[in-house]
Amino acid sequence: MKGCFYGLKGKHLSLVTIVLLCTTILIWGWKKTPILTNLVPPQTRLHLGPEITDDFVDNTVPLEQEIDVGKGVATFVQKDTVKEDLRLGAPPDSEQNSDKSEEISSDIASNQVEKNGILTSVSKEREKHKQVQEAEIDGKAVDVRQKEKAEENNADVQKQNGEIGTSLGSTYANTSVDKLTTHTQTPAPVCNYAKGKWVVDHKKPLYSGHGCKQWLSSMWSCRKTQRTDFAYEKVSWQPKDCQMEEFEGSKFLKRMQHKTLAFVGDSLGRQQFQSLMCMITGGKERHDVIDVGPEYGIVQARGDLRPGGWAYRFPSTNTTILYYWSSTLCDLEPIDPSNPATDYAMHLDRPPAFLRQYIHKLNVLVLNTGHHWNRGKLKANRWVMHLGGVPNTDRKIAVIWKAKNVTVHSIINWVNSQLPKYPGLKAFYRTISPRHFVGGEWNTGGSCDNTTPMSIGKEVLQDVSSDTDAAGAAKGTGVKLLDITALSQTAH
Repeated sequence: MKGCFYGLKGKHLSLVTIVLLCTTILIWGWKKTPILTNLVPPQTRLHLGPEITDDFVDNTVPLEQEIDVGKGVATFVQKDTVKEDLRLGAPPDSEQNSDKSEEISSDIASNQVEKNGILTSVSKEREKHKQVQEAEIDGKAVDVRQKEKAEENNADVQKQNGEIGTSLGSTYANTSVDKLTTHTQTPAPVCNYAKGKWVVDHKKPLYSGHGCKQWLSSMWSCRKTQRTDFAYEKVSWQPKDCQMEEFEGSKFLKRMQHKTLAFVGDSLGRQQFQSLMCMITGGKERHDVIDVGPEYGIVQARGDLRPGGWAYRFPSTNTTILYYWSSTLCDLEPIDPSNPATDYAMHLDRPPAFLRQYIHKLNVLVLNTGHHWNRGKLKANRWVMHLGGVPNTDRKIAVIWKAKNVTVHSIINWVNSQLPKYPGLKAFYRTISPRHFVGGEWNTGGSCDNTTPMSIGKEVLQDVSSDTDAAGAAKGTGVKLLDITALSQTAH
């Protein structure tokens, strides 16, 4: 019995010794090779692809280093997306699993791991958690730590991806905005018709002074005077660095369909009105054109040599062209209406009654004044300067050129105040046309008898109008400056 007892005891001790020895070998082998990770359920195991090196796992290189920035556009170098380099959740290759299950030897397994480039990273990771791995042999701790490591890696990668995506998006957006800004900051050059020169033009004139009798006053028809030179008919204005579209009456009427164009000013405005009527009709008789003066209060009063203006409508396009006489652009009213010889209040700061009453019917307005501002005209017409509704007592304003300046500023400011009320209205102020008399004025022995155009070869390049009063008044307003002063000066 005793021998049997010792025999059983010896067998038991041998079995325990064998178990301990196997356990020791198993633990030692686990430290040397990751083969035992095959014991972890595949659903919870962290799979490291062969393309992830130890440098990435332990010392993650900032992904910005793999971005090549060229000419403001960020691009990835030899990679389509970041996800292709970070396939942490990809399933393991079936051939690699079969190889690992067959190669049980730790040396062979080590070589295989080293071949895959992950031995160093796995060893370092296990050194950091040696105590946990030794205590929890059943793989639970390994499973937990590996899952935590995977989550940390995924979080870091997602954070880096987000930062890179934001950076790239910002770079791309900024680049796109820069390109758009560059494009929008280079608009097509605007033609400045005030700059240019007079050139010889052999094309047929738009109308003849002999033919446009319906619209052109005889005193302004050079063909009907004793003048023998007509070289001026072969000269036209060429703007600098741009082309001016050839005028065609039919195109003009089509553009001005259902619109009204009004010239308000002195005799130069009247000439512009008559010339435009001749250009539209080609100097030919037009019996279809309708006189619509009464619609705008333009009628010839009893005893007047001519009406206070004209208004004509082309029925084919419902286009109205009119002129209203207002030589100073001031509102004029009789001081004593019952007295035929009464003086007239010349309100420097009040627009003409015609504009106040009919501006809502206008689409294009062209204003001008200038040569009627002299003492002779004021005395002959019995005009008395008024300011603020009463006779002017300021001697400084009583000076003719200063009074004119007050009126020019006043009329432009008033029209500018009306523009928001009538969005379809375009307003222009035409600068003064200089006198061309030599040796004196028209009434002091001066002459204007040039027979050859002196403007050929002369070029206007100035950026600022010679009519400084008008330019200063229009600056900063919605009233555009129609600058003809310099080109008119060189026209003779």
